Amino acid sequence: MADTHQNFPTLKNDRILKAARGEPVDKIPVWVMRQAGRYLPEFQAFRKEHDFFEICQTPKLACEITLMPIRRYDLDAAIIFSDILVIPQALGMEVIMKPTVGPVLPEPLKEPSDLDKLNTTDVVSRLKYVGEAITLTRTNLEGKVPLIGFAGAPWTIMSYMIEGGGSKTMANSKKWFYKYPEESRKLLKIITDATIDYLVMQIKSGAQLIQVFESHCEYLSLDLFNTFVAPTLQQISSAIRSQGFKDIPLILFCKGGLFCLKEQTKLGYDVLGIDWTVNPNMAREIVGPNITLQGNLDPVALHAPPAQIEKLTKSMKNAFGNERYIANLGHGIYPDAPTDAVQSFINAVHNA
Repeated sequence: MADTHQNFPTLKNDRILKAARGEPVDKIPVWVMRQAGRYLPEFQAFRKEHDFFEICQTPKLACEITLMPIRRYDLDAAIIFSDILVIPQALGMEVIMKPTVGPVLPEPLKEPSDLDKLNTTDVVSRLKYVGEAITLTRTNLEGKVPLIGFAGAPWTIMSYMIEGGGSKTMANSKKWFYKYPEESRKLLKIITDATIDYLVMQIKSGAQLIQVFESHCEYLSLDLFNTFVAPTLQQISSAIRSQGFKDIPLILFCKGGLFCLKEQTKLGYDVLGIDWTVNPNMAREIVGPNITLQGNLDPVALHAPPAQIEKLTKSMKNAFGNERYIANLGHGIYPDAPTDAVQSFINAVHNA
């Protein structure tokens, strides 16, 4: 399907789109999860002037942050600056980004009756600022690279809404699966429906790829994944395709998801991201030849000397091969990552 906005500049670098579709590329495409974030000194300076969610909710500010790494590095994609927790916000929950702590939801869901507090009417209308940021960013990218839109996957969002923030066990959230299975499905449906509308809005606004972050997959058993989580992920991909967006590549990243990698291949995504714990040869054997893989350098490896980063990156490239592969880290870049190391990583990917 063609862009809804026909006046976007012509795309000059479509490597990542080709790789996602399994087409030949002149160089392996590379981008970095959380590339427009805390490791950049220009972002740190920007944050001193603006609240985190102020940036997310102000299109011109989100656009500026999105463009920062594109100005600095020869990346093959931009990803819109936002946060996965804008969905709980749009559902009526308060989300605070606390320095050194991360996201905090002061009034998490404790009992199934708390679902009645959620505002499920026309959720996407309260997220239009993300669409506006995408449209503005597509224009200001001037066709340099494609723009990725994203959302958190329903289980990941559910766990934040119940835990009230990060957790080492996700025990409160998983408890719902065992104690309140039907209410869990109800909550997941609320989140899934909102996420579908949200991602479709992003595509209509100009997003050229979509990534779904199942960041808390590692806390699940295969049974819980198959029973509660996989259906939501499949519903998202099916709904996007059914609305006519058949040419928009869909990326699924399940952190800690090796245990369900085979199941992920059945969910309708063009690209599967893998974290740094997964052997690329094993991943390729599991997913087969018709799905693109994305990943998976350990983010901490960016602290190695440049020659070692080059060696590790080339080894990674050789393991994945040149076909159906998008280079990335195995999770989001850490705040203390050296900026020069990112350049070394990108150079190593692009250079034969």
